[in-house]
Amino acid sequence: MNLAKFARRRYTPGATAIEAMPHLTKALGGAELYIKRDDQLGLTGGGNKTRKLEFLVAEALAQGADTLITVGAVQSNHCRLTLAAAVREGLKCRLVLEQRVPDSYDRNASGNNFLFDLLGVEAVTVVKLGDDLQAAMEKVAAELEAEGRKGYIIPGGGSNPLGALGYVACAEEILAQSFASGIAFDRIVVASGSAGTHSGIVAGLIGNSAGIPVTGINVRRPRAEQEGNVHRLAVAVGELAGVVPEITPDAIECRDEWVGPGYSLPTAEMIEAVRMFASLEGVLLDPVYTGKAAAGLIALVRSGEIAKGERVLFVHTGGSPALYAYQPVLTGAVAI
Repeated sequence: MNLAKFARRRYTPGATAIEAMPHLTKALGGAELYIKRDDQLGLTGGGNKTRKLEFLVAEALAQGADTLITVGAVQSNHCRLTLAAAVREGLKCRLVLEQRVPDSYDRNASGNNFLFDLLGVEAVTVVKLGDDLQAAMEKVAAELEAEGRKGYIIPGGGSNPLGALGYVACAEEILAQSFASGIAFDRIVVASGSAGTHSGIVAGLIGNSAGIPVTGINVRRPRAEQEGNVHRLAVAVGELAGVVPEITPDAIECRDEWVGPGYSLPTAEMIEAVRMFASLEGVLLDPVYTGKAAAGLIALVRSGEIAKGERVLFVHTGGSPALYAYQPVLTGAVAI
């Protein structure tokens, strides 16, 4: 693979850290746990979408766009970071927010909703679950064209083959850090949502013949559906990046046991995971993605499915600004 042939903006100086989690490891009494701090990526508040936006925004600029258009849930980390990238590049940004939970949008809410306003979003369109999101973004693009402007549409999560290149690059970064530190990881665990992060890591590892399995922890969809989504995108980004080995369906694992009642809806396991990471390692997770992924990690270690002595890397995909919108749930002031 030669990722240097792709245009790329750089929003993070250098690699994000890989840190040991000795206190969590001791508390669980099983696998040796490490964390990849992609919550410390560049742009406002950090998070995994920054890696994807480096490639997507480069294409937007090459096409002469003056406005970024994207879609996400009402507390979307991806929307926050797309808006932040627009600010960095001197562009405008318009957001389409999907109410995946009915009547959940509140323009005065804390968390990412507050940051949308603070970062100067140009316009927000709110749609219902099940609405045609691509059509909603195309409508925004048409409105801009009528004004003599040019929009660039970024899919939800930045999860298309070009965006997923960000996590092909991350897989290569992890392997370089593993070699430099002398720590050989037996497994990588990551939240699996819009599929770009999960699929990019898988493609990058296979492209480098790493032989490291990736366990995705679903935050929204049933296992079979999500595994199909991740496999299709992994194949597509692999073709784009020039991955030679075939990416087969058996390379994809997506666990759905910790989704709970639905996307963004709290679970007791998520609350425990968020509180454990904070109190034991000083690491802030988010309630929607990394909180549920960490709940899956903890459960797999406790059950022994992740074996004692395994060296496991948990990819922290960011999102902690959303914590503040969930304060009543996390403190127990509101029951789930």
